[in-house]
Amino acid sequence: MLQQFQRLCHGRVHEGAASVPRMIHHHSWVRCAHQGPPASYRVGDASRFAARSSFTADQDTASLTNGATVSASSPSVYSFGSLNVEEAYDLERNEWGTTSLSVVVVGASGDLAKKKIFPALFALFYEGLLPAEFHVFGFARSKMTDAEFRDVIASTLSCRISARDKCQEKQEDFLRRCFYSPGQYDKADSFRELNSRMSEVEAASGKQRANRMFFLSIPPNVFIAAAGGAADFCSTRTGWTRVIVEKPFGRDSASSAALGRGLAAHLREDQIYRIDHYLGKELIENLTVLRFSNLVFEPLWSRQYIRNVQIVFSENFGTEGRGGYFDQYGIIRDVIQNHLLQILALFAMEPPVSLAAEDIRNEKVKVLRSMRTVQLEDTVLGQYRSRHHGGRTLPGYLDDATVPPGSLTPTFAACAMFINNARWDGVPFLLKAGKALHTRRAEIRVQFRHVPGNLYKHKFGPDLDSATNELVIRIQPKEAIYLKVNNKVPGLGLRLDTTRLDLQYQSAFNQKELPDAYERLLLDVVNGDKRLFIRYDELEAAWDLFTPLLHEIESRKVAPELYPYGSRGPVGAHYLAAKYGVRWGDLANEDPEE
Repeated sequence: MLQQFQRLCHGRVHEGAASVPRMIHHHSWVRCAHQGPPASYRVGDASRFAARSSFTADQDTASLTNGATVSASSPSVYSFGSLNVEEAYDLERNEWGTTSLSVVVVGASGDLAKKKIFPALFALFYEGLLPAEFHVFGFARSKMTDAEFRDVIASTLSCRISARDKCQEKQEDFLRRCFYSPGQYDKADSFRELNSRMSEVEAASGKQRANRMFFLSIPPNVFIAAAGGAADFCSTRTGWTRVIVEKPFGRDSASSAALGRGLAAHLREDQIYRIDHYLGKELIENLTVLRFSNLVFEPLWSRQYIRNVQIVFSENFGTEGRGGYFDQYGIIRDVIQNHLLQILALFAMEPPVSLAAEDIRNEKVKVLRSMRTVQLEDTVLGQYRSRHHGGRTLPGYLDDATVPPGSLTPTFAACAMFINNARWDGVPFLLKAGKALHTRRAEIRVQFRHVPGNLYKHKFGPDLDSATNELVIRIQPKEAIYLKVNNKVPGLGLRLDTTRLDLQYQSAFNQKELPDAYERLLLDVVNGDKRLFIRYDELEAAWDLFTPLLHEIESRKVAPELYPYGSRGPVGAHYLAAKYGVRWGDLANEDPEE
């Protein structure tokens, strides 16, 4: 046994910028006697040394920290038939019989917390996916009592359309578990008071161990201070400590690296969960399932059969008074560099060795590192202007009082990207995102190549593009997957038409309401599942693709093309697609609400 342990101590796995010992099968962090603690630990920082890694099995930590005995047969938080989630994704096993869970929402008085985080936590609680000893702590600069905090949360809670009974009873139970601690994000005393409050509540639960999860729902300029306060003064000594960081992760490579260094000064990479809520969407979660569990798709997933891939994000509303925030970032930073690029990486990656988080994230990083830097000549920028429609005036971006006069910040962008590897060489990936467009939708469109030597070519006329197969994965609204195929129209004679093999999620699975993305991602953090979270080297590679373009746009003061509010976007986007022999599939007469 000792020899096996010593052999494992020599094995290392890359975790962001640092390498640390790791047990191969259980992802358990171990401290080898002859090596000492990993470099990311600092002498004298007992609280951070005791803080749990997302790879550490609960039973191992119990023996290392407080000597508690943990059963190896503890039930899974949720399962897939007879296969529980820990076995499916090679995760640690939480022993909730002896452990409590505290979730701290830093920035608890903000819109994101009220609109997304608290409702998501309640939904998980309602479904019985959180432990019996579960508590919520709000932390913000606003002065509030526990009762006032509970009143704020109560106004945000609702049960699903298909919810079971006792909704009101569950809400009251949830609210009793909510506590509030006011403080400043950069004050050590504020976090000491928070830690004292948490320890008091956790001690009353009677559990031997306490796990803590922090969600930083705050502006980027206080990320490091708040993360440092949470890590330095509020890390648990008996369980794991995890910190969720909400985007934006910087403005470019340099600012992202500075943020990364700031977080690394207080937290290990395995404790940091960089959340991109779009990766929690049901259809994004289904991407790997669709591709790797269906023989019909994987052989076609290459340059040999796919002509182009389009990833489209459009909103039918503008900044609506939030222009001041949006103007600091623009549509490329706000949507394309993170949401759409992450979707692209998941879509285009090679089959991972397993479903373990690091195996999947390793493949995503390979895709990003294989991509060409985005060029200005392959980019179209737009900004929506006012428009008279239906007897009223729809305001332009510059009409938003919070937007600086004369701003050149784009509210629309389209770009062509390329992956320089054997699978995707020469295939254009067209990414497009915009506000104040004609429809609200997010989808992936896979356009296949023309049929070689098509026997029915004469039936389609000169426009073969309209008759090529297309796979559409509609992320929102009304989630669906459909494949466009050619069929003979019933009747005498030979007439062909394009029809759809259509999977509508709501009707096929009899679900009126799907879980919100934050529900999925928060539960993943509880389970230590990092598949849908962004690793530091992944973030670094993503910024490397867009930073030169962003700097060029800003240094040259590139003026965006104006397009009317509610239109299909700038004309330049059509020229960009035509440059690579592509037509935007989302501009066809297809109603996403169908």
